[in-house]
Amino acid sequence: MKIGLVLSGGGARGIAHLGVIKALQEMGLTFDQISGTSAGAIVGALIAQGYTPDESLKLFESSSFMKHLRPAWNRMGLLRLDTATELFRTYIPHDSFEGLHIPLHVVAVDLLDGVQILFEKGELIRPVLASCCLPGIFEPMLINKRQYIDGGVLNNLPIEPIEQKVDLVIASHCNPFGMSRPIRSVRGVIERSLILAVQSKTRDKFSRCNVLIEPTDLVGFGPTDISKARDVFRIGYRHTIAMRTEIEQIVQQGC
Repeated sequence: MKIGLVLSGGGARGIAHLGVIKALQEMGLTFDQISGTSAGAIVGALIAQGYTPDESLKLFESSSFMKHLRPAWNRMGLLRLDTATELFRTYIPHDSFEGLHIPLHVVAVDLLDGVQILFEKGELIRPVLASCCLPGIFEPMLINKRQYIDGGVLNNLPIEPIEQKVDLVIASHCNPFGMSRPIRSVRGVIERSLILAVQSKTRDKFSRCNVLIEPTDLVGFGPTDISKARDVFRIGYRHTIAMRTEIEQIVQQGC
């Protein structure tokens, strides 16, 4: 039986995907296809390259990722992500989809045409970073003279690239719809608005997943809470372990 893994966007909350994957691997599950957008694209690339969830978590905790974010002075964004290319190349030196151990599918949005674009061949790192270029925060990523922004703008749970290639779809969604506390800052308003903007399109896809993993405790964390990476990781892991019986039953029925 072929299993596909779909990883949503969600900023720092995407680190919960690593906890989810660790729990699934402890259940003996492996993945034949991975599809991701934004934070899910980064996690998907690391897992597809062969890093374990724990190794990937350490990369997030130890790398100087924030130092690679530079101001974008051309008014198209506050920060630039293209400067992080070399950092990622130290972890994925071949910089190609074909060099990955698991087929990966990454969604970004063509800013001018207003359509989602699927990257799954050729150069890897810039398409993955393009999928993370949140509008207004990061300058669009330029690839082959086209400008790309965050894939979550149009598709925050990219099931389509793999649902016809696998027998069972497991989706990890790290944007639960609730709120744990009142919003009291401009940043909080922007973060919440961005989440709401993609929710309506994402809900419709839940029924197409054989297994949907959505750690509800993530409501207490924001998309920028990178300093709480280990806490977010644990939430993803514990939530998935709590679903073990349900997941194993679904997998068994699909065999």
